[in-house]
Amino acid sequence: MPTSIYVHGKLSLPNQPKMRILITADPELPVPPQLYGGIERIIDLLVTQLQPLGHTVGLVAHPDSTSSTTEFFPWTGRRSQDKFDALQNTLTLWSAVQKFQPDIIHSFSRIAYLLPLLPSRLPKVMSYQRYPSRRTTSWGAKLAKGSLTFTGCSDYICRIGRAAGGVWYTIHNCVEIEKYTFKPMVAADAPLVFLSRIERIKGAHMAIAIARKAKRRLLIAGNQVNTDEGKRYWQEEIAPYLGKDGIEYVGAVNDAQKNQLLGQAAAMLVPIEWDEPFGIVFAEALACGTPVISCPRGALPEIVRQGIDGYLVNSVEEAYIAIKDLPNIDRRHCRQRAEQFFSAKVIVDKYESLYHSLVCGEVISA
Repeated sequence: MPTSIYVHGKLSLPNQPKMRILITADPELPVPPQLYGGIERIIDLLVTQLQPLGHTVGLVAHPDSTSSTTEFFPWTGRRSQDKFDALQNTLTLWSAVQKFQPDIIHSFSRIAYLLPLLPSRLPKVMSYQRYPSRRTTSWGAKLAKGSLTFTGCSDYICRIGRAAGGVWYTIHNCVEIEKYTFKPMVAADAPLVFLSRIERIKGAHMAIAIARKAKRRLLIAGNQVNTDEGKRYWQEEIAPYLGKDGIEYVGAVNDAQKNQLLGQAAAMLVPIEWDEPFGIVFAEALACGTPVISCPRGALPEIVRQGIDGYLVNSVEEAYIAIKDLPNIDRRHCRQRAEQFFSAKVIVDKYESLYHSLVCGEVISA
């Protein structure tokens, strides 16, 4: 059975100790990110929202990070996949631990950076927002001898991780609810919106086929992929349809534009062709009250309740029927789903509870 974090009470109660928490991010992007970077946004939320609760928070991240942290330690290496950079960053993290003296380390970066720290009794959390490597998680769990706990951004990711060993808990990704304007109603001719990277696995070509069959406007937003495969995909399967039948490309969007785009949509249509680890954009759509039409792969069944928050479909025909059924969706349910399960407050509380249980040696109830 999937395991979630539910520990009695809130950590901000007077009898619960305040902690020194050291959080690490991948070295490629600053925290918070300047444009895209879902994981970096989650880290920034943790850094900024744990401190008002009385905790001291240190951050190890890209040198250009601007997150308001108690102490900041910049990575020396900038490439996660480079062996020399990995060695430098392992030393950087070791040095940061000696200076900061944390009660717990929370890594959103590479497990390899924890290597010299794994045998210590210092509690460590390794979080995965992507597919965990069976080999690295297995040796990490063995070397840590009980001092390393894993979290995944979905039950789907945790099921993969548990096959390699270790203790795993599901803590979903989140959005800042207050940044998204709830729209209880949209116009009868409101467009469908595709919002994601423009690549095959995200299903932009399928979104076009679905919108054309349904004779509905489709606004496509997101970054194009600047690889040979990405360019070919754009030129052959996206560009020929733009400017016809109500299909438009609006480009990459910032947070304000995203809020406006999702809020005006009849539904967010992202018919994925891969097993999505989570997909923060789906929670962002729900926060606007916008139903989601996607596919029942990866974490999507954990996010979207069929017929309540949207529809999970397996074909163009099923998606066409789902679009016709959109008037049956109460947009208030979508917003409530985001507030109750994917808000920053809910997720920060879960991480805080996990830290407390590990530092104090409490048993976590499933």
